[in-house]
Amino acid sequence: MTLASHVWPETVSVVDGRLWIGGCDTVALAEQFGTPLYLLDDLTLRGAMRAYRQAFATAYPGPSIVHYAGKALLNTALAQIVAQEGLGLDVVSATELLVAQRAGLPMDRVHLHGNAKSDQELERAIAWRVGAIVVDNLDELQRLCALTSHLTTPQGVLLRVAPAIEADTHAHIATGSATAKFGLPLEALDEAVAQTLAAPSLRWLGLHAHIGSQLFALEQVTATVEVLVALAARIRDRFGVAPVELSPGGGLGVPYTADQPATDIGRYAQVVSAALCAACERYRLPLPRLTVEPGRSIVARAGVALYRVVGRKGEHWVHIDGGMADNIRPALYGARYSAVLANKPASPPAMTVNVGGRYCESGDVLLRDIALPTVQPDDLLAVATAGAYTLSMSSTYNLVPRPALVLVADGQARLIQRRETEADVLARDLLLDR
Repeated sequence: MTLASHVWPETVSVVDGRLWIGGCDTVALAEQFGTPLYLLDDLTLRGAMRAYRQAFATAYPGPSIVHYAGKALLNTALAQIVAQEGLGLDVVSATELLVAQRAGLPMDRVHLHGNAKSDQELERAIAWRVGAIVVDNLDELQRLCALTSHLTTPQGVLLRVAPAIEADTHAHIATGSATAKFGLPLEALDEAVAQTLAAPSLRWLGLHAHIGSQLFALEQVTATVEVLVALAARIRDRFGVAPVELSPGGGLGVPYTADQPATDIGRYAQVVSAALCAACERYRLPLPRLTVEPGRSIVARAGVALYRVVGRKGEHWVHIDGGMADNIRPALYGARYSAVLANKPASPPAMTVNVGGRYCESGDVLLRDIALPTVQPDDLLAVATAGAYTLSMSSTYNLVPRPALVLVADGQARLIQRRETEADVLARDLLLDR
């Protein structure tokens, strides 16, 4: 089979008839760590982070910062890499905030997002002095005013708006429509600004929007930028304050199959930067700090999932030892992937099969109608572009422990998230009194 290099990590190769990632033999890794197993290629991961930083430093004449969207995949080691590469981090829970702190990430480079933040989450973000709390609705703003009333140094906030832009993506990952669950309706923005400016414990930094994930139509991103700048100009005219920061979110798409184009981070940076510069000139606003929030386009390509084939059913079904509990995307979105047999990646296709997972749901089909070499029990299936929204949305459905995650670099494999054990899964269970 031919490997489509733009959906596999940069370090992918075939050596002695086996798939290698990060200078490591994937078959040997599966034997060492067991399956299912997720690999994260260090070079591809850091390369995407650096590409984003360099692209915006070159394309945008004002200040800019790249925040990694932790919801795509987050653990302590990955947060350490985020810190090492000079990125910020977006979190959406108290535990994600704790991961950032454990990793030593400067709190001023952390933003707290979410449409239903608890008081506990807000209190932790305030106590730890995160760079910004991204306010999603008026009720949250009122609670935030009360929770910060004791502060002598104001807490920075961004106001998230729903820009009424329908993103060309799956409905489950579109977030920018006027009726989306995220963001202030445009008609509520003035009230939110007024309340923020009236609160001595809050500092209004600017505006945020995010229209969805897996975006390829960049004109929708530029439209988001233009809406944000127009709103900023209206706020300036009405309230006499200009934004320090604007964020059009993230969501740049990545290819999962060979027929999809490669991700172009440089073009994305050029398009977003040009749109912001043009809009600010048109409305006579100073260039704000530009914050972008990529997640998938940083981590997806760096990830590879390994599964053991446990059996076949007729000519059209192959059964593996993982599935929807470690990767819900095919069941949730109808997502498609590229895959090869890691123990014979160069063998030509000989059959078209469905790859069914081990979980007790008819919808647990990881791959549909995929061409593979003749598949035998104990073969090793490698699935590309598995870094984003797989382990981060994993579960213990059927009480099956979750997979391990291994970072590979320069021929070395480092376990950064151990395999869950049965004891872990049952740790919360309490016996009834006899």
